[in-house]
Amino acid sequence: MLAALQTFALIALAELGDKSQLVCLALAGRYRPRDVLLGAVLAFSVLNGLAVTVGAALTAAIGPEPLRWLAAAGFAFFGISALLASPEDEDEDEIDTGGGRGPVLVTAALLGAAEIGDKTQLSVALLSTVHEPVGVWLGATLALCATSAVAAYAGSLVLAKLPVAWTQRAAGVLFLLAAVALVLT
Repeated sequence: MLAALQTFALIALAELGDKSQLVCLALAGRYRPRDVLLGAVLAFSVLNGLAVTVGAALTAAIGPEPLRWLAAAGFAFFGISALLASPEDEDEDEIDTGGGRGPVLVTAALLGAAEIGDKTQLSVALLSTVHEPVGVWLGATLALCATSAVAAYAGSLVLAKLPVAWTQRAAGVLFLLAAVALVLT
């Protein structure tokens, strides 16, 4: 349960104002928010499952101690990158709504393409090397579904009031704290 709570907090904060929320926000303007959220749940359930599997496989192959240091270094890198990033660094790619395909599958495909190799997915893989993988999967999936729900249902109101720079800095600090916690344990 602790792994799920820690993962939820880290991933939810890191995801605020990120491209996955922008994808959900854009698609909610074209499709019903419920369909967008269902597509997000599908995408993040699968992506987080893959990330946790990779993290668990690395733990089995390399062992937990070297991976703890690798995870700490990864979180420190994400934290410093978030603190140094400017809001203009965020991806502003055009959203391809996929023509006549179903909104759930369009959302899942767009989020899947946008999130592969993203800091969130790498964080889930890293977290699963030092925490119980099922808890990490649960926390990450709930966090990503929650942030997607905010974007799909109330994104224009929330994101308009929260400067992206603030959420980037808060996520950066949280990643650095996660790195320090890993080093100290």
